[in-house]
Amino acid sequence: MTLETKKSVFVELGNFLSQFSEKESVKKSDVLYNDIFFDDFQSLIQLSQSHNGWYTPEQVYFAIQSWAEALTAENIEKWLSKYSFDFAQNDRNEKTVALILAGNIPLVGFHDFLSVLITGNKALIKTSSNDQHLLPFLAKYLIAVDENLKDKINFVEGKLENFDAVIATGSNNTSRYFEYYFKDKPSIIRKNRNSVAVLNGNESKEELENLGEDIFRYFGLGCRNVSKLFVPSGYSFDGFFEAMFKYQDVIHYEKYANNYDYNKAVFLMSNFKLLDNGFLTIKEDSSYASPISSVFYEFYENIDDLKARLEADSEQIQCIVSSDLIQNSIQFGQTQNPQLWDYADNVDTITFLLTTK
Repeated sequence: MTLETKKSVFVELGNFLSQFSEKESVKKSDVLYNDIFFDDFQSLIQLSQSHNGWYTPEQVYFAIQSWAEALTAENIEKWLSKYSFDFAQNDRNEKTVALILAGNIPLVGFHDFLSVLITGNKALIKTSSNDQHLLPFLAKYLIAVDENLKDKINFVEGKLENFDAVIATGSNNTSRYFEYYFKDKPSIIRKNRNSVAVLNGNESKEELENLGEDIFRYFGLGCRNVSKLFVPSGYSFDGFFEAMFKYQDVIHYEKYANNYDYNKAVFLMSNFKLLDNGFLTIKEDSSYASPISSVFYEFYENIDDLKARLEADSEQIQCIVSSDLIQNSIQFGQTQNPQLWDYADNVDTITFLLTTK
């Protein structure tokens, strides 16, 4: 398969995914193999919450739409244009890359899957027990579009064997196991990361409402979700809580509500000082990782000192959200809309796959 062929296959997948929306899914006549896959995928989306209680149709549709918007010919071309693909050499050195995927949010491992295939390698995939259905379905669609991919994609349930490199995503605890177990293989090992927002008190209501998207999308389970606020000394949270009111319906999801009740009780029993609006607690805490239904905050005196702190802690941080207060920060409401060239942990997966022997 040439690089152009691979690009076209994933563009076809993007076309297929573009049909599915929470408001209305519309079956298009010009999408390949719709007669085989459309109805089954729609059913899978509706069943996803029975497989994983966090995978509500709203969240799954959002993930699908995000990938539909990413997988356009223009985006794929822009993403890959800076790399040198020597496929004559690459074909002789085709690698089998083991992928150990997380399952915290729908299709969270798709970028690694895409990267392995687009670089001409084979994917040996171990899915998370929390997300065992969506990616295998999309793999079947890709194989229908081009049967040459059949020998490039292999899902396994047991022990991973016969691979040349590995990309593994897990917690800080599992990463230590991964680093030991895969010490003799070229690897990317991803650990826990969290995202933060830096406020200065001049944010508009619209910006703060958009920040709510960064906090509540996927119920806060993703590494790109904001779990920590940095606010100036004397900051009033009144405007913040007023903006968060837009997301009050989150408390109607049982799993979220259970976490809210439990974590609030733990905080109160520990005599922590909390601010609470009935569906979100915020707590002053130096940690970056807050529990579900809670956001930590910390005061800062000087923005330059804060910049130095964030730079020193960069390995713990996935994204920084601000209104241009921090260099290369993301605008409010955009953390869950990464581009193809926005790499997890800032590790360039394509370069790793093209240069690994």
